[in-house]
Amino acid sequence: MNEECATKHKQVEVVERGHWGSKVEFLLAVAGNVVGIGNVWRFPYLCYKNGGGAFLVPYLVFMVTCAVPLFLLETTVGQYTQEGGVTCWRKMCPLVEGIGYSALLILLYSCVTYMLILAWALLYLVFSFSSQLPWASCNNDWNTDHCIDISTRNKTFAWTNQMNATSAATEFWERRVLAISGGIEEIGSIRWDLMLCLIAIWIICYFCIWKGVKSTGKVVYFTATFPYVMLVILLIRGLSLPGALQGVLYYLLPDPSRLADPQVWLEAGIQILFSYSLGVGTLTVLGSYNTYNNNCYKDCLWLCLLNSGTSIVAGFAVFSVLGFMAHEQGVPIAEVAESSPGLAFIAYPQAVAMMPLPQLWSICFFVMLILLGLDTEFVAMEVVMTSIIDMFPTVMRRPGRRELFLLLFSIMCFFFQLIMVTEAGMYVFQMFDYFACNGASILFLCVFETVALGWIFGAEQVCGIVKDMTGVHPNPFFKICWLYLTPLVLLGSFICYLVEYQPLTFNRWYVYPAWAYVLGWVLSISSILPVPGWALYKLGTGTGNFRQRFHHLCQPAPDCWLTQKKDETELQHIGGEELHWLTSS
Repeated sequence: MNEECATKHKQVEVVERGHWGSKVEFLLAVAGNVVGIGNVWRFPYLCYKNGGGAFLVPYLVFMVTCAVPLFLLETTVGQYTQEGGVTCWRKMCPLVEGIGYSALLILLYSCVTYMLILAWALLYLVFSFSSQLPWASCNNDWNTDHCIDISTRNKTFAWTNQMNATSAATEFWERRVLAISGGIEEIGSIRWDLMLCLIAIWIICYFCIWKGVKSTGKVVYFTATFPYVMLVILLIRGLSLPGALQGVLYYLLPDPSRLADPQVWLEAGIQILFSYSLGVGTLTVLGSYNTYNNNCYKDCLWLCLLNSGTSIVAGFAVFSVLGFMAHEQGVPIAEVAESSPGLAFIAYPQAVAMMPLPQLWSICFFVMLILLGLDTEFVAMEVVMTSIIDMFPTVMRRPGRRELFLLLFSIMCFFFQLIMVTEAGMYVFQMFDYFACNGASILFLCVFETVALGWIFGAEQVCGIVKDMTGVHPNPFFKICWLYLTPLVLLGSFICYLVEYQPLTFNRWYVYPAWAYVLGWVLSISSILPVPGWALYKLGTGTGNFRQRFHHLCQPAPDCWLTQKKDETELQHIGGEELHWLTSS
């Protein structure tokens, strides 16, 4: 009787974790996650800045040698183990379980910073319904005497000859939205409208994932597809504007000399890792909700093409509009092209204000931006939730526990974010974005990930797992990448990142105080230390001598496919009668 109850309880736990309702839900969830705001505001700028069409060379090199192999590797680990980003390592290679903790920490930092971008976008969306876009003129309370309305052609002379001139869009961003202070030490007051937008975004994300994949799988049908509709509309509109061709040519015009600059290759590598959500356990968790025999091999190849293709198409949409803006102002495109928040909240809104029906195009742009960001954000929250719940399944999988824990997690992150909606919030945001969520930490994790799975667990065994799950043996090129190309390329990029390090500044003029740099490096190192820290802890607390401990921690779990295959091989040596007796008993 007790054994029967225990069996039923175990079955309930397995069912509660759940699977995707269909293959389409998995594809849309991954597509929505990997195709994010970075495709719109970072890739086009990097492409223009680093040699135009020539930038596609290092981008494609990193895509082939790192992105696609890692994408397949992480998805395979999740689908095979059916575990979150931490507990999957207990099955594959317990020695490097710290990779899971480091990835979880980076995701926590990302949840805090990324949500603020969505709050900014939501505030802009609200203002887009105004009779006149507030960033289109200098007739507002927050404008200064140096404000220039560059949407008016006769102001071009004043704009180009006044040293202290600032555009109306810049003043709206810095003085109205951020009300930015003189430095990180000057905290100032809370921006209440921005805080309300932040609360709204948290509520939306909460109800998107509060029931796990049951709710997430349904939400992605809209949030992952509608941004493409908006992107196509903006692309068509952008290409129809005067000056669009000039912008597109500037975006793609090759400059082969830039290929000799190591910084170009480094930025291509970091963009690939961020764009594909590699190294942070996201793909592992999303893959863990697949059925065991899902063809993840084919899925990964198509999703990688979708991600990179979207980045390139988004570049046409963005730079066609920037070309129009440069054409209207009579200035070079280099003066209007910006990256990150500057593109999304200054350059593009400024260009939209110069179009006919500016409210319509502003609404389209910020709706697209919010939906792209929401997908990435609530998937990141789902990954955090799944990873922690899988660490404590008997406690966290009870009815109502997930919803309560998600609520506490959201409230805790919100209160931590309050400092980012103050007048010094932009300084804090940039520090977290530069140090806590930086490329060096992710490069480091990806190196250890490929070494652990390619060398310790075994690349041949990974290929066997893919064959066992999908019926398709992966191309031998993937094995070469997992063993040699991917770790070497990533390690070289990590070293180059440290060598090319430049201190963080804001708007090229503000230098952070020394204590801020120290805090930044503490944040950066905090997401790396769990890897060696966990390995040393397990080696120091295990039983047996050092060699025995190391050997034991490098072995897969007893229920691992590799262990099962070894057992099957041993059984083949047993006589027919003994084998029959073993199976019948």
